[in-house]
Amino acid sequence: MASTVTSGTSKTSPPPDSSRPGYGRLLRTRGAWTFLLPGFAARQPFAMLTISIVLLVQHTTGSYGAAGAVAAATGVSMALFAPYSGRLADRHGQRAILLPGVLVHTLAGLSLTALALTGAPLWALFAAAVPTGASVPQVGPMVRARWGVKLQDSPLMTTAAAFESVTDELTFVLGPLLATALCTAVNPAAGLLTEATLTLVGGLLFAAQKSTQPAVAPDRHAHVEHASALRVPGVRVLIVTFLGIGSVFGGMQVSLAAFSESIGEPGLNGVLYGTFAAGNMLSGIVCGAIAWKIAPQRRLVIGYVALALAASGLWSAHSVVVLAGIGLLVGMCIAPALITGYTLVEDLVPATARTEAFTWLTGAVALGQAAAVTVAGQLEDRLWDGAGFLVPMAGTVLALATLVCLRSRLAHRPAGRTVARGVGHRVPVTVD
Repeated sequence: MASTVTSGTSKTSPPPDSSRPGYGRLLRTRGAWTFLLPGFAARQPFAMLTISIVLLVQHTTGSYGAAGAVAAATGVSMALFAPYSGRLADRHGQRAILLPGVLVHTLAGLSLTALALTGAPLWALFAAAVPTGASVPQVGPMVRARWGVKLQDSPLMTTAAAFESVTDELTFVLGPLLATALCTAVNPAAGLLTEATLTLVGGLLFAAQKSTQPAVAPDRHAHVEHASALRVPGVRVLIVTFLGIGSVFGGMQVSLAAFSESIGEPGLNGVLYGTFAAGNMLSGIVCGAIAWKIAPQRRLVIGYVALALAASGLWSAHSVVVLAGIGLLVGMCIAPALITGYTLVEDLVPATARTEAFTWLTGAVALGQAAAVTVAGQLEDRLWDGAGFLVPMAGTVLALATLVCLRSRLAHRPAGRTVARGVGHRVPVTVD
């Protein structure tokens, strides 16, 4: 018989009107602003990193190919190492991982900047890019984990997931604009230097908020197994789902730029991508304001069907107006899938592995994006203009097929072998 989460202390029920989720109620959560403001500052550099590397390396080498390769190395290393950073944060506390992490990332970023400016060989840039990406602080997943602590079993969890999705989108709108302005108007190295500085200052401020970080099990429970979030079958399904979402981001970035170039209006690239991002933000805001009656598993499947259908129409657009309209629709379909996926983590994963689970999903988006950028670029070079739009279509269709076939694994945690969840807590989690 499936059991619910049990604990050694009683948990009071949320007030009756808490069933009406809203951003105002969410932001009035006690202590929320203590981690939201420094968290926003600390995650802003995440969106500046790739474009800052591209602009700096292109300036010093004269090659977009070399610049893209170095940036891709950073993205891949981040995607591969992020889950391990999340696992360590779950086991030892966020502060213990953030403090050395921001220092390593700052030093690696400064080293990459110095190597690029001094004309170092490409292999040296790759050598610096790997630790730069691997040490990117996973502040977004850490903020989501803190919401989980504040809003245990509250209907506001969906609102919090939507709020974080909108915050991520705002970050990815402001970050590239700031980095581009710094690199073009100040100095090609200004973007990466600012990214390193913001990471250091914002990361240290966020790490200082000790009262809101998730608790860590004491040493006397060290003999109890701390299972990885990856061993939860539902998390693996969500990783594939988020890889498909990453393919949309990467494919859109390359293909929209190629489309704008092909019609002789490169300046339209920012407008088209901004329309896509606006759709994502708009639907995220709306999604968080709704008191959903449909189970999240079903919402994810329905939303992903809509995303795959919308993404499949991108390659057929041959005018700016049509492409902007379809791009807006694709963006509106992404946020519900992201929000629902992050919400499902609360049901599938025990608190002691939740930060790791969030970083797996964030890393999956980054990995899908890096792969899509590479494949879409090759398709645009070798085939016809707009061929890169086939990447979002293929990525979402394949992910949808996986999701439909394995959707039963997204069910609420059934009874099974248990893992530790703090002092006196044992949560049933199915483990392969």
